[in-house]
Amino acid sequence: MQEKYIDETKQGEAFAIAEKPENGKKLFLESYGCQMNFSDSEIVASILNDQGYNTTLVPEEADLILLNTCSIRDKAEQTVRMRLSQFKNLKKEKPSLTVGVLGCMAERLKTKFLEEEQLVDLVVGPDAYRDLPNLLKETEGGRDAINVILSKEETYADISPVRLGGNGVTAFVTITRGCDNMCTFCVVPFTRGRERSRDPHSIIEECKELWNNGYKEITLLGQNVDSYLWFGGGAKKDFKKASEIQQLTAINFAQLMEMVALAVPKMRLRFSTSNPHDMSTEVFKVMAKYDNICKYVHLPVQSGSDRMLEKMNRQHTRAEYLALINKAKELLPGVSFSQDMIIGFCGETEEDHQLTLSLMREVEYDYGYMFSYSERPGTPAEKKMVDDIPADVKQRRLAEVIALQGELSRKRMQGYVGRNHEVLIEGTSRKNENQWKGRNSQNAVCVFDKLEGQNLGDLVTVFVHGNTQGTLLGKTV
Repeated sequence: MQEKYIDETKQGEAFAIAEKPENGKKLFLESYGCQMNFSDSEIVASILNDQGYNTTLVPEEADLILLNTCSIRDKAEQTVRMRLSQFKNLKKEKPSLTVGVLGCMAERLKTKFLEEEQLVDLVVGPDAYRDLPNLLKETEGGRDAINVILSKEETYADISPVRLGGNGVTAFVTITRGCDNMCTFCVVPFTRGRERSRDPHSIIEECKELWNNGYKEITLLGQNVDSYLWFGGGAKKDFKKASEIQQLTAINFAQLMEMVALAVPKMRLRFSTSNPHDMSTEVFKVMAKYDNICKYVHLPVQSGSDRMLEKMNRQHTRAEYLALINKAKELLPGVSFSQDMIIGFCGETEEDHQLTLSLMREVEYDYGYMFSYSERPGTPAEKKMVDDIPADVKQRRLAEVIALQGELSRKRMQGYVGRNHEVLIEGTSRKNENQWKGRNSQNAVCVFDKLEGQNLGDLVTVFVHGNTQGTLLGKTV
C-alpha cells in the first residue's frame, strides 16, 4: 500500500546522535521519503554505532555517507541522484570516503547503482541492514558491495533503534514491514517485500523503554498497520495480564493497540498508515475505549471513483470507504481524517475527477497528501496500462484538489476554535521562539505562548481562539 509521506521533495534530513567516546569513525546519514525510511535509519544507526561509527551532521567529516532513499515517485529519485553527484565531488577530495544507498531506490535499481558513473560503493536493500558490517569490509578492500535480498522474516525486532535527532517526545515504533497489497500504481511490494508482523512482546518492550526514557507519544508504524497479525504460542502466556483479551490464538491490530494502550497508559498512541480494506470497526472501538489513543486516522483512498479504484486494485469501493468513515464518526465523535490522493491515474476522466472532489467534500478531511500520478517502473500499471493523462490536465486537476483541501482544512481548523484542547508540547514554534508548538488528539498543530514552568513533553490544556489554514492559535488554560 502507498505510504504516508514526509515531504520527499525537500532536502533529505540528516541526523546526529550521542557519541560513543571509543568510536573513531564518522557516519553521515540522510533520509528521504516516508516515515518507514526514517524509522529504518534509526535501525541502521544502531547497527553502525556498534561498529565504531558516531554520526555527524557534516558530510565533509564523514568516513561513510549513507542515503536512505525513496522510490515512490520519479522526483524523489532525481533528488537522490543530485545529492549523490555532490558527494561524488567530495569523494574526489577524499578517496577513502565510502558512499552508499539504502532503502527502496537501492532495492529497485540494484546493481545499476554500481554501474552508473561510479556514484556509490555500497547498495543495501531494506531487509539487509544486518549485513552492513560485512558489506563495509568489502568496500574497505576496494570492492563494491551489494545486498538487496528481500526477506519473509526480517523485522529487526531485537534491535533497539537509536533515536535520531528527534524532539525526545515523539517516536515511531515499527510493527509491520513490507506489503502484500498489489496496488497497480505502487512500487512498495517490490522494494520492501512481503508483509510480516513483528512479535508483540518486542513491541510492548520498546514502548515501555521509550516511556522510561521520557517519550510521551508513539506512532505504531507500518506500510499497512491494519493488517498486523501475529501468531505465536507465547501470545496468551505473555499478554493475558497486560490486556483484557483472553485465550488468544492470534493477535490482530486492534488487540495489539489495546495491549500498548494498557502497557503504557500515560503514553499517547497514534498509528500509520492504514488501508481501508483492512480497517475494521474493532479498531475504532478500541480507539474510543482508551483516552490515550489519539482520535485521528490517516486513511488513504487515492480516488473517489469506483472505476479508478478498481484499476488501482484498491480492493475497496467508494461506498465501503464512506461506510468506514461514517462508522468511525459514530463511534468517535470529533475524529479527524487525512488522505492520500493520486490525481491523473491511467484513464482518469473528468467524471472520475469530480467524484474525487465530491468524496473529499463528504468526508471533510483535516489535511491530505495529494500528488499527480507518476509512473513507476516495474509496477502493474507501468506494464499493462497507458499513462495517458496529459501533464497539463494532471496539474489542473491537482490544483483543484489542493484548493479544495485548503478550503476543507480551514473549515476543520475553524471547528476547533472556541474550545479547550489537550496539546502535547513537542517543541518551540519555528516562527516565534517565545511560543510552543504541539498537536491535539486530532493531529492539528497548535501554537501558544510559553509560560513559566512549562517544559518540552508536557501535556497542557490550551484554549484555541483562532486559526490559519493549517494551524491552531491558542493560549494555555
